Amino acid sequence: MDVHLRELRYFVTVAEELHFTRAAERLYVSQPALSKQVRALERQLGVELFRRDRHGVVLTEAGTALLPHARRVLADWSEGAAAVESARAAQRTTLVVGMSTSPVRGGLLPAIRSRFTAAHPEAVIRLRQVNWEDPTAGLADGAADVAFVWLPLPGQDRYDWTVIAEEPVLVALPDTHPLAARSEVDFADLLDEPFLALPESTGPLRDYWLALDARDGRPPRIGAEIASTEETYEALTAGLGVCLVAAGNVPLLTLGGVTARPVHGVTPSRYVLAWRREDGRRPLVGAYAEACRRVTGRT
Repeated sequence: MDVHLRELRYFVTVAEELHFTRAAERLYVSQPALSKQVRALERQLGVELFRRDRHGVVLTEAGTALLPHARRVLADWSEGAAAVESARAAQRTTLVVGMSTSPVRGGLLPAIRSRFTAAHPEAVIRLRQVNWEDPTAGLADGAADVAFVWLPLPGQDRYDWTVIAEEPVLVALPDTHPLAARSEVDFADLLDEPFLALPESTGPLRDYWLALDARDGRPPRIGAEIASTEETYEALTAGLGVCLVAAGNVPLLTLGGVTARPVHGVTPSRYVLAWRREDGRRPLVGAYAEACRRVTGRT
């Protein structure tokens, strides 16, 4: 039995008015159309809902039994529709910012937030921390609207970005490592070292941090896989390998027992704010990107 909300709404209105003409006026339909819909509902239910005679309209026993349930269905649907609209409104005013490593560079995040919220005080920013297994920090699966990420990205042609920082690369290694005594390191001196590697799911980003383009075809030795700053620090202090790190992230790893030295022969890293290309015209996405450009001086 497929009873439509419209039929229930018509039934409830007639039950409240006990008058087809007044009910039709409330519903902005013609009286014959209203009567037709009520009769259709009665046929579907197999009962008479109203008794009509020259004295007026009254609810039958079946109509009286149906009325509170019909009202409840209409009220539940109204609440459901309101919840959907609320969710849609939240989507329009909420910006999810993904990140795998917190952009600690010189108070960057609060500065962007301040500029963004000054222009869009109605907007809500929600930060989403993502495991390193997702190098897009939530962009690929739609969990984030914009994200602080490192280039290169898997499926890079799907995204646009603004560069936040181009940073030199250092090598992080245990304090006890022989190379820790040097002030600088040539990448050629690291070719035989075991490296800490990002998960294979990170694709070209894993290759970048292993510096494949500087190895002349020599495959890297993988000492361990790491998927967070904490795992990286623990692997370094355990002597499982060395790793390349952007200058801005060095303070996250040199907490004791780990040192970092500049490396020659490796291209600088690029840290960006990225978004899906099709979302570039969304007002909040564009506004956050613009705030980022102004804070970083890349207008």
